[in-house]
Amino acid sequence: MDSESVRGVDRRRLLGWSGLAAVGVAAGGVQLVNARRGSAAATPDRSGEVPPDALPGGAYDRYVAKLAEEDRFSGVVMLSHRGRTVLSRSYGMADKERGIRNHEGTAFNLSSAGKPFGAVAILQLAQRGRLRLSDTVGTHLTGFAKEIADKVTLHHLLSGTSGLNSPKEDLERVFQSRDEVHEFYERWARQAEPVAAPGTPTDHAGAEVAIPALIVEAVTGMTYWDYVEENVFGRCGMTGTAFYTRPQWLTDEHIAHSYMRQADGSRVDAVRNLDKGSPDPYQLGKNPGRNFIDPPGDGGFATAPDLIRFAQALGDGTLLDRPYAELFTGPKIPLPPQGGGLAADRSAPADAPADAAFAAYTLPVSLVSGQWVNGRAGVNPGSVASWNIYPDTGWVGVVLGNHDEVPFQEIIQQETQAIIG
Repeated sequence: MDSESVRGVDRRRLLGWSGLAAVGVAAGGVQLVNARRGSAAATPDRSGEVPPDALPGGAYDRYVAKLAEEDRFSGVVMLSHRGRTVLSRSYGMADKERGIRNHEGTAFNLSSAGKPFGAVAILQLAQRGRLRLSDTVGTHLTGFAKEIADKVTLHHLLSGTSGLNSPKEDLERVFQSRDEVHEFYERWARQAEPVAAPGTPTDHAGAEVAIPALIVEAVTGMTYWDYVEENVFGRCGMTGTAFYTRPQWLTDEHIAHSYMRQADGSRVDAVRNLDKGSPDPYQLGKNPGRNFIDPPGDGGFATAPDLIRFAQALGDGTLLDRPYAELFTGPKIPLPPQGGGLAADRSAPADAPADAAFAAYTLPVSLVSGQWVNGRAGVNPGSVASWNIYPDTGWVGVVLGNHDEVPFQEIIQQETQAIIG
């Protein structure tokens, strides 16, 4: 669905699951995750402490300020502890043409950082008894090959173990309506093919996101976009977050424009230059502005405070009852910290200080210095996004940017170091 990358092998590793092992989801899940994993009994209770490096003027704040001064970061970073904002910084321009600066209320393109919204939607429906995670694709959808319809389950899709590939996308196409986007990606999802047996870890297959979105629609009778906006964003009070269309991206002053680096070194506004694409070899030719709206199951735009609200709502029962919130972030399969092939695309970077990493439902969960970190990150031409939850101590970290060539992995690692040490 959305092709991502960060440079070379490191960029590929960031993408499959993203971040510091892709570090980060659901902040309010602090108590529920502690209860499940018994961390309070195993380690000293440091949940009330605020590390100096996470404070305004601390090491993380100074690090991001230096990047911005060097024109290596444009966007927003935010740290929240137990629902209280500890650090909020905004740098650069949201819209250079109109002279609008980035600020705390600016919404940024999420790319893959928006994929877990679809997993939450599926779990909401499972909680209500409207579907089962053991349901196969064919339980709810027609038009799929028999080996997919009869053998691939929702659990396989959400855990990244479907054995499916990603059909080739038409990155040059400029879409003109929501219906056109929906029709294309519905047909695109049905072109997925099995490349391994269900249960096999899959190389960041876009069909694993598109098919659950279609199942949400089949079960509810709503579009994926409408369902998530009403039942996820609406429930959390995420008033600045939505699946905005290209016309809204062009005119709404609170949406950051994505600035793509070109081969000649210049930066161009993606949404105002649909004839331009990314020169990055892993996103070659892609321009996120060409999609009239992000495909079902993917992307969207969010503000930093809204992502923190989402994290809190995961833990306080607003979005999911406790057992289903635990199921969302529960480790499913181990991910190696290094390696090649299918697993490497979803693993932590080789230099990430993770003790262990696991696939959960559309996101990774990691042990870093003995503490759990849950979350998701995403990269599109001209944008980066990450939301991380540190459930053992009640922290949430958000990084949102609208420039290419941001040292994204390094920022996430600095965030984690500031919080965990």
